[in-house]
Amino acid sequence: ESLKKAKKALLLHPDSLSLRLQKAAWNLELQQWDEAKSEYDYILDINPKNIAGLYYRAYANEKLHRYSFARLDYENLLTLIPGNFEAQLGLALLNQKDLHYTEAYDQMNNLIQQYPDSAIAYAARGGMEKEREMLDLAAFDYSEAMKRDHTNLDYRMNYIDLLITLGRKEEAREELGLLEKLGVAHANLIDLYRRLRKK
Repeated sequence: ESLKKAKKALLLHPDSLSLRLQKAAWNLELQQWDEAKSEYDYILDINPKNIAGLYYRAYANEKLHRYSFARLDYENLLTLIPGNFEAQLGLALLNQKDLHYTEAYDQMNNLIQQYPDSAIAYAARGGMEKEREMLDLAAFDYSEAMKRDHTNLDYRMNYIDLLITLGRKEEAREELGLLEKLGVAHANLIDLYRRLRKK
């Protein structure tokens, strides 16, 4: 419904960049990657330094597996706003996805040096390490993410998963107990408890 309204408004004001940004946001929300990219192309043709346009076109390009174009958008954004957290994180995750492992890991290390209080940065690096079977390092990074954001259940679930895989049963059992105290239903943890019993 909101997308229909945005389209109607654009018929009346086809040159409005704010309306195009709004429509593109709805396209992203609906996973209409090509349509979103087309809107951001239009916006960036008129205003090549549009921060939102660069960031979200990079995201749309990534979803379309156009990694080199996504990388270029992130790099252009970082030229405009050096040190921007979201752009650096996006670029590092893109490089991981595109199998540029060393570059991705270096970028994550650099991001953590710049933003040592960021739970997201530690969790993102932990996710990279988990994917690459660097399990001890991944467990450490998820524990660091949890110190900075102790309410994030996703960090805790990943941490427990790693503890079980590493055979650290007592720690895993303690963490599962903590999850239940935080309100997670026992039924939602059955698979983890089952894995714990098998170890």
